[in-house]
Amino acid sequence: MEHGSPLTGPAPDAPALPARDPRRAQFEVNKLAKRLQRQVGEAIADYAMIEAGDHVMVCLSGGKDSYGLLDVLLALQRRSPVPFTLVAVNLDQKQPGFPEDVLPGYLRGRGVDFRIAEQDTYSVVKRLVPEGATMCSLCSRLRRGVLYRVAGELGATKIALGHHRDDLMATFFLNLFFGGKLKTMPPKLVSDDGKHVVIRPLAYVRERDLAAYAAAKAFPLIPCTLCGSQENLQRKQVSLMLREWERKHPGRVESIFHALGKVEATHLLDRTLTDFAAIRATGSPDPSGDIAFDVDPLLEAAADALAAGTIPLARG
Repeated sequence: MEHGSPLTGPAPDAPALPARDPRRAQFEVNKLAKRLQRQVGEAIADYAMIEAGDHVMVCLSGGKDSYGLLDVLLALQRRSPVPFTLVAVNLDQKQPGFPEDVLPGYLRGRGVDFRIAEQDTYSVVKRLVPEGATMCSLCSRLRRGVLYRVAGELGATKIALGHHRDDLMATFFLNLFFGGKLKTMPPKLVSDDGKHVVIRPLAYVRERDLAAYAAAKAFPLIPCTLCGSQENLQRKQVSLMLREWERKHPGRVESIFHALGKVEATHLLDRTLTDFAAIRATGSPDPSGDIAFDVDPLLEAAADALAAGTIPLARG
């Protein structure tokens, strides 16, 4: 997640784009833009995020992720067979030194409808959270309440957030390590007040691609002095762990991400998902049945391929 969000993770260094040959550099930027548009389009289609006539409120913090989200949605809107409208919303939290003119100037230049909501959540967070403690939870709740209110005022049918694939992965491991749950950020859900539908169109997009895109497009980034200044968050440590895995074990993180979309609920321990008391032998073959102590040939083959660095990972 970018600076300016309640779920800040460490932003990876953007892959350097070739600078010596301008034509080659532009080719790489165009290729990156097409990849982002394809991934966002696939996520929108897979999870039915945007429908005809939707008025989508894009939450814009001034960080790389939300800038990238808005830019890609604008590109998709121009050629989408499904008509929808966009409005960008920024919450001015009254942080000291916040450049109030940057986002309005950028959005006017892009011809984007926008609303700047002003509420001093900064002072509330600084007053209530002890020095050195994690501010993300309180800051997130305060921001969420304001954004839900603004969405209602604007008549928005969807609220688009800038969480990307790395955020989903980090959240999964935070819940696993510290919450005792198999849970992450879903691509689409109903807000906790039951009044709004929240979507995450960047669910398939890597953070490093967003960093590279922000650099190439020269977005006027605005740093956050709340969550962006906390260096010892568990989210940062988890993100570092995932990067180390990706470096040492190529394919591992990719495999885990795809596993989030392939849940075998009957092969877990959650009694709210499976009525274990009702399980009986039927005498008929069950394709989802347990293979007991037999070696799973697909799992073995995948493990061997992963070790060899050739694992084929399907999205389906």
